[in-house]
Amino acid sequence: MCGIVGYVGDKQVVPLIIEGLRKLEYRGYDSAGIAVVDGDHHMELRRAEGKLRNLEEAIRENPLHGNYGIGHTRWATHGRPTEENAHPHRDQSGRVVVVHNGIIENYLQLKERLQALEHEFKTETDTEVVAHLIGHYIETEGLDLEMAVRKTVKELRGIFALSIISKDEPDTIISVREGPPVVVGLGDGETFVASDIPPILQYTRDVFFLGDGEIAV
Repeated sequence: MCGIVGYVGDKQVVPLIIEGLRKLEYRGYDSAGIAVVDGDHHMELRRAEGKLRNLEEAIRENPLHGNYGIGHTRWATHGRPTEENAHPHRDQSGRVVVVHNGIIENYLQLKERLQALEHEFKTETDTEVVAHLIGHYIETEGLDLEMAVRKTVKELRGIFALSIISKDEPDTIISVREGPPVVVGLGDGETFVASDIPPILQYTRDVFFLGDGEIAV
């Protein structure tokens, strides 16, 4: 079923996301990952195959810090349950990252189109295609992250919940729902996003579910 947790605010983002992912373990998963951006616009990712403790060990060995970020627990659909295929996934430039619940049914057609434009893919997943398509529209049409996401979503077929961050757009998470649940929590100077309410409830009771076709920024 996969799980998503995202946070923008003043709290320490890495432990908050990891704890949020732990509260989504009931959904089932075979790999996990996190991406965060710090105040110098430096983005870092950590991913691990297997249980969440493997991701925590990877972070202990190679710490990361950020002001905002997204995390994910993956249940493999397209691509084996490996560290390489674990979310988050980057675009061609490495500046945009995406986490995704669901299935993109037309990802092969989109992937072939992007490969014809010399995009190189590193994973077997449908999610990496989404990241590349967003990055493509930013790069070639000069769109900001929100408009690039909006244009990308119009081309996707399937069911999906997406959360996206960019190192170029500080303190911003964009989330999209077309099927799987997306919950947004509003705190005091902070915002949360998750696949279900448990990761958010200890911080705020001001929550709402996105409707199908809705985008939250």
